[in-house]
Amino acid sequence: MEVNAALYAEAIDDFLLKMEKLRGEDDPDCQNAIEKIGSLLRIAMINVTFYRTPENEHRGEGNRLCLYRNGDPDMDRFHYQRESMENGNLVVYSIHQKTGDPDWSEQEIEKIGVLAKMLFVYNGRARVMKMAEYLTFYDRDLSIHNLTYFTQYADGLISRNRIGRFTACYFNLRRFSNINQQVGRECGSHIMNIFVQQLCSLFTDEEEEMVCRIGGDNFIAIFYKEHTDSILKFLKGTEISVDTPVRTRVMVTASAGFYNIPDSCDSSSSIVDCVSMAYNVAKDLDKEPYIFYDEELREHIREITMVQNLFPEALEKEEFLVYYQPKVNLKNYQLVGAEALCRWYHNGELIPPGKFIPVLEQNRAICALDFYMLEHVCRDIRSWLDEGRDVVKVSVNLSRCHFGNMNLLTNLLSIIDKYNVPHKYIEIELTETTTDVSFKDLKEIVFGLQEHGIDTAVDDFGTGYSSLNLVRELPWNVVKIDKSFLENNRDAPEQNRVMLKHIIAMSQEMGISSIVEGVETLEHVKLLKENNCFLAQGFCFDQPLPKNVFEERLAQLQA
Repeated sequence: MEVNAALYAEAIDDFLLKMEKLRGEDDPDCQNAIEKIGSLLRIAMINVTFYRTPENEHRGEGNRLCLYRNGDPDMDRFHYQRESMENGNLVVYSIHQKTGDPDWSEQEIEKIGVLAKMLFVYNGRARVMKMAEYLTFYDRDLSIHNLTYFTQYADGLISRNRIGRFTACYFNLRRFSNINQQVGRECGSHIMNIFVQQLCSLFTDEEEEMVCRIGGDNFIAIFYKEHTDSILKFLKGTEISVDTPVRTRVMVTASAGFYNIPDSCDSSSSIVDCVSMAYNVAKDLDKEPYIFYDEELREHIREITMVQNLFPEALEKEEFLVYYQPKVNLKNYQLVGAEALCRWYHNGELIPPGKFIPVLEQNRAICALDFYMLEHVCRDIRSWLDEGRDVVKVSVNLSRCHFGNMNLLTNLLSIIDKYNVPHKYIEIELTETTTDVSFKDLKEIVFGLQEHGIDTAVDDFGTGYSSLNLVRELPWNVVKIDKSFLENNRDAPEQNRVMLKHIIAMSQEMGISSIVEGVETLEHVKLLKENNCFLAQGFCFDQPLPKNVFEERLAQLQA
């Protein structure tokens, strides 16, 4: 269709005139001018989408605005125009024809292309620049700054030699998914916003102190050092009340890493690195999940990184050794079993388990080590049997990290049967703290092992919150009582002894064997005998022994 040239020229002139007097991106005069042109060109809708980078465009990660709408747009017939800004941002215009109208003529398409250019250069450019700044530096959900702004702002403080006044904090709202489930995601976002605003109210300078959102329930904050104590207290737990529509109160807590920034700090990236490292350590702490970054922490993190990097090669080179700690029958003090414990021999040094086990548990590498230990135990038992030695049952620890592995039982059985080890010589120890994983998984592995004649033991019994449920619902063969019950409780001297007595009695009545670990003194031995517990493990009898020394203990059985 032909466009009325006179009316079109008048509309364009009016649009240009109004743009010269632009009073803001929502200027009603400009909107009226766009509507005149849109009517002449039979445009039903003009959408504009903003992208930060071409990669964002490729992934469809943009922010869309509707600049104009009049009538029913035909979503299959549109003019697509892509414009680039100097800062790398991209703008895509999608101009739709009215449904039912004849196709645009070449003349109309040409004029629509010119309109898109004009929108970009004038009104569109103003909108794009404002939106680009918002997308670059703000979090859209909470209307606070984001990590990009934080790094730019921190670099500015560094350049002005003012960074030494500040502390940075990386924090995560703990178990916030539970709050979302409790009150709904929309209300959860409202609670998060209230929490952030209350935190910001602790600041005294809203221009220099701020909370920035990294994503999800993760944040980074920067504030004057004198506010550190109040910020820490707030993050330890703050009650938030909302109407949902009934009044609901929730306690919001956070795990946090802090960094008292020194004057010598030379980049925002180092600030982010330091608080991130502190947070990554803090998040695995249960009671006080708050850590300040210092050189001691840096060294700790260096050791963690070293373990993670060395582990694959160390496993391949079989640097991990099996040490056997004997289990003793207190009636005759004879060896009746052993627990397989891991030691790492690296570069001529024996590394204790406390240095590497917690690290491997963090990234689930512990699963590979558990299978390695089981295989080496089975290999040793097979060689002892072939040599005609008397063999005792050996217990092997299994980390909670295995739960979720659908093939766990198959994996365990394949290792044991690979060496043709009679199942009666293997016992699998599962820590009592596995109550935070799927009880269904735990139940399946315990029943599955017992169906194949492999005993199971619940380790560290009595240290968790669901001990009684574990022994009531699962058919354990052995309850391994934590050594803490042998210690004197200063506040209640008899409490541990009473609990120990009843745990032993309960186990016996349920047909479950009980053994106490950490037996170190003759007084401990006497206490166990008085309570009819005759299985013990600890330094009073033997420390964990290397294979060749443990074989001497086995030889004594035959003697």
